[in-house]
Amino acid sequence: MRLALLLAALWAPTAVPASPPCADGLSIPARLASARGGDAVRRLLRGMSRAERELAIRAEVLSGNVPRFLRRLVPVVLSGPGVGGQPVEVTVCVSPDYLAVGSDRDFFLVPVALGTALDVARRFGSVLPTRKLVDAIYAQAAVRLRPQPLAPGKEMRSTAYYWRHNELVRRQRREGGARLGALTAGDKKDLVLSRRLAERPGRVAIYGWHRREGDPIQPLSTAHDLGYADYSHGVRLVSAIAYVDGVPRTLLDLLADPDLSGLLSDEGPLPNGAELLRLGSPPLSFFMGSGATGPLAWSFVLSDRSR
Repeated sequence: MRLALLLAALWAPTAVPASPPCADGLSIPARLASARGGDAVRRLLRGMSRAERELAIRAEVLSGNVPRFLRRLVPVVLSGPGVGGQPVEVTVCVSPDYLAVGSDRDFFLVPVALGTALDVARRFGSVLPTRKLVDAIYAQAAVRLRPQPLAPGKEMRSTAYYWRHNELVRRQRREGGARLGALTAGDKKDLVLSRRLAERPGRVAIYGWHRREGDPIQPLSTAHDLGYADYSHGVRLVSAIAYVDGVPRTLLDLLADPDLSGLLSDEGPLPNGAELLRLGSPPLSFFMGSGATGPLAWSFVLSDRSR
């Protein structure tokens, strides 16, 4: 009998262990050897209108021109009461820093409008964070950078300001010995998912830019129109799949779950998460100026050619 059991164990098929949470990374196309570095992208964008710049950044990102360190995901763990008050642990997989183009040696942190952010997120199998997730990311960040605001004014939305702030962030990283790929926060404000996007269609929700004490410079705001972006904004990609006590669930399902949403959102359940994403995603024709109308129109962007 013992021999039979031993033989059965030896010949039994070996179970393939499941990948640990966040091991798979983002679904980003491979970066081509001929892809531009961050400074080359800056030169490409110089002199473009905002609409042209938005399309150019979108094309660079979707082609796979993203640094290697941003392709892996970092776990952020939130715990608390779940169904019936039983303790539960949710692991959310987030990009280690904000969206950038270029290589690890030469990258450019690129602010984009909400429509571009959501399109990139969808194609890369991810979504945007909530306000509560932004707080959790900062609390668990291995690298906490000091916010570096620039002088306010119309230049805030210029490519020159984008690059200037990018270089300030990179210098602070170098001086502090910050490792690429470590969870980093404090360098940008976040575009976030919020109930307010349904309450105020045609707006972008912004939050964050935490100081060392942990309080954000930017409270949750929907003051800006959908097409707004400035140098201080960043796009933190969050995997569309989270893990509840190790079991995969879609993040939008968790945000809609009355028992679990409180772990991820301080605004209550978001039962219409997919609708929020739709509200923030105008058709590509809006970028191209083909007579957009209605609350999501981008025509005001297309007429503004500030550099």
